[in-house]
Amino acid sequence: MKNIFVLLLITFTSTLMAQKKQHDKIAIYQIFTRVFSNTNTTNKFNGSIEQNGTGKFNDINNAALKSIRKLGISHVWYTGIIEHATMTPNKEASVKADHPQVVKGIAGSPYAIKDYYDVNPYLAVDPKKRMLEFEALIKRTHSNDLKVVIDFVPNHVARQYKSDKKPKGTKDFGETDDNSKAFSVNNNFYYLPNTTLVLDAAIKPPIAFKTPYTESPAKVTGNDVFSEKPSINDWYETIKLNYGVDYQDNRNKHFENIPDTWLKMRDILSFWTKKGVDAFRCDMAEMVPVEFWGWVIPEIQKVNPDIKFIAEIYNPNEYTNYIKQGKFDYLYDKVGLYDAMRRLIEGHGNTNEITKVWQNESGPISNHMLRFLENHDEQRVTAEEFGKNPEAAYTAYALSATLHTGPIMLYYGQELGVKPTQAEGFQGNDGRSTIFDFWSLPELQSWIKGGYTDKNLSLKAKKIRSFYSEILNFATKDEVIKGGEFHDLQYLNDSNGYNQSQNYSFLRFTKNKIYLLVFNFDKEKPLNTALNLPSSVMENRKPKLNKWQMKSVFGKKLNAELADNLKIPINLVSDSFQIVEIF
Repeated sequence: MKNIFVLLLITFTSTLMAQKKQHDKIAIYQIFTRVFSNTNTTNKFNGSIEQNGTGKFNDINNAALKSIRKLGISHVWYTGIIEHATMTPNKEASVKADHPQVVKGIAGSPYAIKDYYDVNPYLAVDPKKRMLEFEALIKRTHSNDLKVVIDFVPNHVARQYKSDKKPKGTKDFGETDDNSKAFSVNNNFYYLPNTTLVLDAAIKPPIAFKTPYTESPAKVTGNDVFSEKPSINDWYETIKLNYGVDYQDNRNKHFENIPDTWLKMRDILSFWTKKGVDAFRCDMAEMVPVEFWGWVIPEIQKVNPDIKFIAEIYNPNEYTNYIKQGKFDYLYDKVGLYDAMRRLIEGHGNTNEITKVWQNESGPISNHMLRFLENHDEQRVTAEEFGKNPEAAYTAYALSATLHTGPIMLYYGQELGVKPTQAEGFQGNDGRSTIFDFWSLPELQSWIKGGYTDKNLSLKAKKIRSFYSEILNFATKDEVIKGGEFHDLQYLNDSNGYNQSQNYSFLRFTKNKIYLLVFNFDKEKPLNTALNLPSSVMENRKPKLNKWQMKSVFGKKLNAELADNLKIPINLVSDSFQIVEIF
């Protein structure tokens, strides 16, 4: 009887957790910490920290966090927190610069980790107290009803990785490796015995050096380059970590005993979880065996049962595997929805791709997919190579936020129309905001100097911010959007002015409410149609006086009485959307 009771209790608890998760639509605000709050507007190409300045942990104050929370955000992803390779030394923190040949940018890439147990000293007002300042930021974030996300970079480390802050008794990565072996399950790195690293002659650092960087034997480069001669287009500044997969022997897996790298990474994740981190965005998660994730995530859930894991992943064939076996909460929807939205914004996409995304790529795990239009890897929507202006994102972002119950993300400055127009340093003028250099964003200055309020913003900036605030608050708070069911309407509509390649429509509904969402991606033509609704969804909802009515929920104000033949009149201007309730 006791066992039956326990089983029933577990079943009941699991059901409640599943229900809770279903209605937990999170919104992530990604901050590139070094640049976000920097008010030094010198912005010299390849400028030093003294010339261009940097943002600090302490700059992200209560006013900033309150302002972010008001956008409808639930999680803040602080990018570039953990100490990484840099050409910039910090004497106060006794942190030396890395060799310029194996660093990208004066500031350095946040994905070339130099010490998993430390934070970047230049982000602290007092570098000696940098960890305390970051812990204070965690507490400040939590006190503003926001959760903390940081990067976990599991696949590779900086060429000159060395932890000065590792806990007592902890062995460093590679410390006990046998570098005479190309592969050993006990090694943390992969080696190329009897070779010396040869760096591409095209690598020309902006800082002079006397002696070239040396590495012998050469280690395998982070993006799986098993050659001592990585190119300038490779991740030459990083070295690949060994999770027990022998890539040069048919990728044979050696998991009979838990590999040393697994144990080290578990301890690192536990370290940050105990500091109050609520979620990890896992860089290039699919380059690490799914078996590791399936083992380590439950291990970290023992520390915090509510911890979330987000996988950067680009192979749709692996989505189900990384959700079910890998136990990830959320996956990047870059190859699916992002790419489809980008093509539509650029004017050469097809809305039928959206149906294919949720059917073929995401399938039954659509609600696990993290949607976005910008992040640090992608070009800004405002870039000349992309949408050219902030408004070009509105229709696509509204769809991304409302399509399913999965999370939505906003990149810092997206809500203020940030537009990259010049080369900052290593990254060049590529339509992205730099992650390698010391820099500031002009579009953020009025917001920051106005105490992170709207009072100093231009009318245009206020309108952009207002759009994102309205759609994010709607998507994360409305019960139909955050937890309702989904029904695609493309199959019912292919006539009467409805263009299946440029128009998209769907229903979101609960037992008590039903929303119709219609999107016109055509850059020139309006949408004027009578939209068909499915009787399978509507048949259990009898309208009052046998007449359907609808009212605006989001978009153009509209109140109308409809015929009872399940045809909805829709009129949309080009590149716009409408969300209405039908009752």
